[in-house]
Amino acid sequence: MQYSRMWRGLVLAALIAGTACSAGCQRNVAVLTYNIHHAAGTDGRVDLERIAAVIRAARADLVALQEVDRGVRRSGGEDQPQRLAELTGMHVAFAKNIALQGGEYGNAVLSRFPIERYENHALPRLDDSEQRGALEVHVRIGGRPVVFVATHLDHRANDRERRASLATLRELVERNADRTVIVAGDFNARPDSAVLSDATAFLRDACAAVGHTDLTYPAGKPSERIDYVLVLPRAGLGCVACQVLPEAVASDHRPVLATLTLGGP
Repeated sequence: MQYSRMWRGLVLAALIAGTACSAGCQRNVAVLTYNIHHAAGTDGRVDLERIAAVIRAARADLVALQEVDRGVRRSGGEDQPQRLAELTGMHVAFAKNIALQGGEYGNAVLSRFPIERYENHALPRLDDSEQRGALEVHVRIGGRPVVFVATHLDHRANDRERRASLATLRELVERNADRTVIVAGDFNARPDSAVLSDATAFLRDACAAVGHTDLTYPAGKPSERIDYVLVLPRAGLGCVACQVLPEAVASDHRPVLATLTLGGP
């Protein structure tokens, strides 16, 4: 894997984060969102260790993962969320959205911070579509309560279900409005879509806020931006750096890494 450009970006993000902290003791958190395609790469090989290597290299604090298998035949029956936790040294939460090939398929969160609790929310399912979900994970960062939501929205051309899902996500976010809220995942929607317009009516596109709008899908030659890190606007919460990592083989999506500042202590 070619990590030279990625590492330059990560070093820059670290320098920015360090400067912010020395200036005002701000707490920074690196957030990664990655649709891992059950660890099936563009080369046709299922390789979970390759996914773990990307996560480790990113040095992320919170990771939203989509298309994760647990006990599914196509990925060798492996417990992917548990194995990724072992390979990265992070805490893990997983939520099944559908039963698949003798196992479970859904979203997962990896966290460097202990997970206090988590809950999966079923998103609206229209026209006999695949069940989608939003995994709500609660952690504490420097004493600050943080709600991290990992999600993956419907992929079909008609955006009716995605927009219905955004209404559900809005309710979830509003219930946690007294906390720092971060929503990350594969929205299957472009920035100029009605879906993103719905999302940015109550959330801020963290990467766009710093002028970073690189494309994320498909991994080999991206032509669309459909993977996002979004935040609930509040005092002290912002994005200081963002990049789409140049990993083009491990999955059919490229991962997005955003460095957020959570404000003062």
